[in-house]
Amino acid sequence: MDAIEALLMGLLQGLTEYLPVSSSGHLTIASELFGIDGESNLTFTIAVHVATVLSTLLVLWKEIIWIFRGLFRWNTGGLNGEQRYALNILVSMIPVGIVGVFFKDQVERIFGSGLLVVGCCLLVTSALLAFSYYARPRTKENISLRDAFIIGLAQAVAVLPGVSRSGSTIATGLLLGNNKARLAQFSFLMVIPPILGEALLDIIKGMKEGASAALGDISVLSLAVGFAAAFVSGCLACKWMINIVKRGKLIYFALYCAVVGTILIYHSYIL
Repeated sequence: MDAIEALLMGLLQGLTEYLPVSSSGHLTIASELFGIDGESNLTFTIAVHVATVLSTLLVLWKEIIWIFRGLFRWNTGGLNGEQRYALNILVSMIPVGIVGVFFKDQVERIFGSGLLVVGCCLLVTSALLAFSYYARPRTKENISLRDAFIIGLAQAVAVLPGVSRSGSTIATGLLLGNNKARLAQFSFLMVIPPILGEALLDIIKGMKEGASAALGDISVLSLAVGFAAAFVSGCLACKWMINIVKRGKLIYFALYCAVVGTILIYHSYIL
């Protein structure tokens, strides 16, 4: 992978990680169209995912500090707001953790199934976004443990290429009636532990395979370019997406996913 390819894949990862259009699906599309195999390069995959996590930490640093400060402040009347928030994040991790531990091999096989699977999953994302746009449930101010678990189920389904992680979690939360602004922040914060956990597993895998196998054909320059591109584009996309959710403009992404998904299905069956 050269620097231009790394730049392209880094930008794509950073943007689509937060926009509700599926980063895994778009990386698969890019690999098919341009012959860029970013997903198969372990070091590059770890780098761009860690870059997107760092972009979340930068954009939402106030919320993260608020959580950590409250974790160690005990009240006699029970859990405080920060501790309840952290507990919600922990509960939301349960479904994707189960998928990662027990179904990792099956998920990896699905990633090699081609563009047809991506197209079908993009249509699922489109339908979920459209449904959440037109539904008008009663709005709740706080995310409950039950809602956190259901949103976590949506995140677990989003391991499929073409099902957007941000789109599925935000749309599910909206259907449950959660506050838009708080839901967007929760959706981006809840993804940090699973991504870091996945990166840690990949690092362990790379250590077992050896440094040469992990690096593959990527240079240090290309790795740095991809990391920087994913970080910068991730910061922009994270801020943009929070504002989009507040304004309730997810329907445009539903239309985009529907168009791209239909094209991929047509390409797989006809061409």
